[in-house]
Amino acid sequence: MKELPKEFEEFSEARRNSFIKVKELKEQGENIVGIFCTFTPVEIIRAAGATAVSLCGTSNEPIIDGEAHLPKNLCPLIKSSYGFALTQKCPNSYFSDLIIGETTCDGKKKMFEYLSELKPVHVMQLPQTVHRDHAYSVWKNEMIFLKERLEKEFNVQITEEKLREEIKKRNEERLVLQEFYSLGKLCPPPLTGYEMKQVLLGSEFTLDKEDQNKKIRNIMDKLKKEYEQGVRNVSENAPRILVTGCPLGGTIEKTVKTIEDSGAVVVCFENCAGVREKARLVDETIDPYDALTDKYLNVGCSVMSPNTNRMEMLSELIDEYKIDGVIEIILQACHTFNVESHRVKNIVAKDNKVPYMRIETDYSQTDTGQIRTRIEAFVEML
Repeated sequence: MKELPKEFEEFSEARRNSFIKVKELKEQGENIVGIFCTFTPVEIIRAAGATAVSLCGTSNEPIIDGEAHLPKNLCPLIKSSYGFALTQKCPNSYFSDLIIGETTCDGKKKMFEYLSELKPVHVMQLPQTVHRDHAYSVWKNEMIFLKERLEKEFNVQITEEKLREEIKKRNEERLVLQEFYSLGKLCPPPLTGYEMKQVLLGSEFTLDKEDQNKKIRNIMDKLKKEYEQGVRNVSENAPRILVTGCPLGGTIEKTVKTIEDSGAVVVCFENCAGVREKARLVDETIDPYDALTDKYLNVGCSVMSPNTNRMEMLSELIDEYKIDGVIEIILQACHTFNVESHRVKNIVAKDNKVPYMRIETDYSQTDTGQIRTRIEAFVEML
């Protein structure tokens, strides 16, 4: 694969640059809040005057350190996240004044107990379904509980006016990313999935969101202009792949890159850093806590049972992006996504008549050859 264009390289460097920026913010007396998950209501953190930073959990390096306290057969994302905090090798967790977690799985829930011995941790108790009236009340109470914790922790007052302002700004970020995702609907797309993923991952670590919006718009304007001029960076014959499943941060090279090296192109990501959270905006016309509750409760994560939001979205994405094949990537020991993969296969292959393949992996390189062989065979079949 050719080297990334300069604009995409800037986003691939975003995580390293954020480490430098978060250190500067800390030295200036800013409050730093570390976050893991798309269920985190970032709007409330920002309304408290704090900076939300994504925490590391995408490298194989600290996993052996995490295994000093955690089981070896646990999800690599959890072990990596804890290993980074334990060894203080991740600047974002090191400089965080408070870390926010959510009970999205049993592994994370128990890991947070150990993490709280290293850093102040606030755990949001997430309902496991959207199909009970009390689930809404529970999650709204968790929103308010988080507000109160931030106010006490940082000696601030979160006003409704400030919260509405941050909701509006966050929605603007989502709209820009939605427009960026939609480039994948073009046949062929103007960029590869690997390039798209660099921007998506980089956006998680970019602290200046206005600058982020501007850079993404510049990328889109350039790509659209070149496309109108007849430039085609992807073959028209490349099979169009939708990637779904777990967060991909620690597996991109051996999954997404391999898919595209095999002659296909990833046009859509339905996972935590993809369209799953960004597809829905926060309602700016109603009570802000009601709006945030409704928005974040309906993220189609496999922790929800039944997870109808995800299944409905998959069918919509297959149609909108003209998908030729779906590849689901499951992290080792991620039981909720692993069990749910049977239902995903039925939705994809049986209901939508689209070829489906499931890959279970971790952050190591030991299965790289096997994954390459399977992906090449799948793409060849398409």
